Amino acid sequence: MRSHKVTGLSTLCLLGLSLVSLGADKPLTLELWPGKVPGETVAIGEEKIDRQPSGAVTGITNVSTPTITVYRPAREKDTGVAVVVAPGGGYNQLAMGHEGDDVAAWLNSIGITGVVLKYRVPRRADQPKDQPPIGALQDAQRAISMVRSKASEWGLDSARIGMLGFSAGGHLTAWASTNSDKRAYDPIDAIDEVSCRPDFAAMIYSGGVLLRGSSTELSPEIRISSTTPPCFLAHAGDDRVSPENSVRMYLALKQAGVPADLHIYAKGGHGFGLRPSKNPASTWPARCEEWLRSQGLLERSTP
Repeated sequence: MRSHKVTGLSTLCLLGLSLVSLGADKPLTLELWPGKVPGETVAIGEEKIDRQPSGAVTGITNVSTPTITVYRPAREKDTGVAVVVAPGGGYNQLAMGHEGDDVAAWLNSIGITGVVLKYRVPRRADQPKDQPPIGALQDAQRAISMVRSKASEWGLDSARIGMLGFSAGGHLTAWASTNSDKRAYDPIDAIDEVSCRPDFAAMIYSGGVLLRGSSTELSPEIRISSTTPPCFLAHAGDDRVSPENSVRMYLALKQAGVPADLHIYAKGGHGFGLRPSKNPASTWPARCEEWLRSQGLLERSTP
């Protein structure tokens, strides 16, 4: 099998390329819900989008119409693997650039279909402030099922659909990965008959995984068991969001017998995503690719 390893300078060069040039097709955007979005009771105003001078979207908030945007790799690289990407932003906004579209470009470069999830933010006024917003979990579960339901149409392997998230998106990834036994909404159509369990998961500088006020106990919604999918975790030791979030999750995964890979870097801070730097935390994509390869997830398959 031909290797497409991306490390160091190569990763930075890839980020300078357009997403369309890396993929085989123009990105496809689909709304997650066919009608009324579950749980939405109050209008939150017009969606707000931050853009670079080039027009590239860097951030979004006031999301009430959740979507997925599908970026396909070049056909000669396509492994049949797909990853749903959950940008971070504290459940207030979505960092759609360096934690979303840029990540899809990197995934395309190693033969993976990148599916950027635009989930509902911010937390609604009628939702408990001491609990994660349930709409985000509903959107994540629906997104995983939708991608898996499209496996045949999109040439994907339905048994290799993963999820990757950053910060709050990392919490969302952990949440979705440990709660696939029960949907957070009433099923509405055939898509919801398809499993919403990620086959693997990657969480980068996750926050909110620990119970508030604790440095050892996981939040009650993170229900790790022997059925939790294999996980990759990365965090910087100097992150203001404590690396204990990743460390304690790794230990719980280990206790449950779930394969996991943990990387704690000396420097990197929070929110680095795919931004280039001299800090060792910027090497996480290479480590994640190695982990994916070790799990047999970068071998090409015919669905």
